[in-house]
Amino acid sequence: MFTLLATPVFTNDAVVLGILLLILALIFITSNSDNPKWQKFYTFVPSLLLCYFIPSILNSLGLISGEESNLYFVASRYLLPASLVLLTISIDFKGIIGLGPKAIIMFLAGTFGIVIGGPLALLTVSYFAPEMTAGAGPEALWRGLSTIAGSWIGGGANQTAMFEVFDPSSELFSAMVTVDIIVANIWLAFLLYGAGISERIDGWFKADASPITELRKSIEDYKDSIAKIPTLADLTSIVAVAFVVTAIGHLGADGIAPWIKANAPYLSKFSLDSRFFWIIVIATTGGLLLSFTKARKLEGAGASKVGSLFLYVLVATIGMKMNVLAIFHSPGFFVIGLIWILIHVIVLFIVAKIINAPFFFIAVGSQANVGGAASAPIVASAFHPALAPVGVLLAVLGYALGTYAAWFCAILMQTVS
Repeated sequence: MFTLLATPVFTNDAVVLGILLLILALIFITSNSDNPKWQKFYTFVPSLLLCYFIPSILNSLGLISGEESNLYFVASRYLLPASLVLLTISIDFKGIIGLGPKAIIMFLAGTFGIVIGGPLALLTVSYFAPEMTAGAGPEALWRGLSTIAGSWIGGGANQTAMFEVFDPSSELFSAMVTVDIIVANIWLAFLLYGAGISERIDGWFKADASPITELRKSIEDYKDSIAKIPTLADLTSIVAVAFVVTAIGHLGADGIAPWIKANAPYLSKFSLDSRFFWIIVIATTGGLLLSFTKARKLEGAGASKVGSLFLYVLVATIGMKMNVLAIFHSPGFFVIGLIWILIHVIVLFIVAKIINAPFFFIAVGSQANVGGAASAPIVASAFHPALAPVGVLLAVLGYALGTYAAWFCAILMQTVS
């Protein structure tokens, strides 16, 4: 991948982690500063966006490398499930159900936008650059784009399924992975920014965000009622609960996923043979079950704050995977990707306008498709940490629909090629 430096300056993950944590600390210190200049700055630039964007700049400059680092893998497999446990412990389950059907509608609208966006983007580019779409066999562009459809509707497992089904060349697949990561992360940046101005966007949509506001208030009131100064025992209990449930998730995934692959391979269409899928499902389920027990009181000692810290580390490692300079390496492919995501956004905004959906449902419905379980809870938590499970639940739905919807999208792209 193209960077200003061929070899990153910092390759030791301990050093890179130290840099990322320093960035996070500086962002949150300044965002909570009484200095009027910082307060004005963060009025326009959400702190969460900086947690993502600054590491991407360091990666683009070649100071660190998302490709060579193992930090994203560690954060997504260990810190993400642990954060989901802690963010769901205090969840108001009835409140989430009370959000109504708009979240599902916006998720399906996002899926529809991706399914039609692929062939429309390919058709558009074929008019002014027909040579780009003229490939045949494994080099046929639609075959490579099918893997993006799998990723953007479901996730990595669905992307792999499309790779196996349509068999693009390894060179084409490598280029598509780059397009997938860059374009999806550019859209993620817009969503994180939008979360900071969601009230203005809701005003434009004339959306009723009161159910979300009420849910946030009930959660905040509960936190205030049990708030306490955490002791070492409290903090140890918080971390222990998070990682014990994460361990159960890994243990369950190590048994369930291989069993399904060996004994029920047809379930792979639903990504049920993916270890990551089961880790996320078990961790989220564990957190929800604990919300009905005394473990819920750990929120008073700051469970969601610890969970948010884990999530922000994940945000930084996701940002570290983005290299904005790669756009100049294969500009044609990125044009297709950008047109594709733009169609997805247009469909979302049209449907949101029709049903008066608040921006929260747009953002989470979109990211549950495009980002999956790794980033959907990040976007949801940008509105409130306790809303993270909404993103996870929709992302799980994306895993189930991903292979089928991506296959249909690929057939449409083959038709217009």
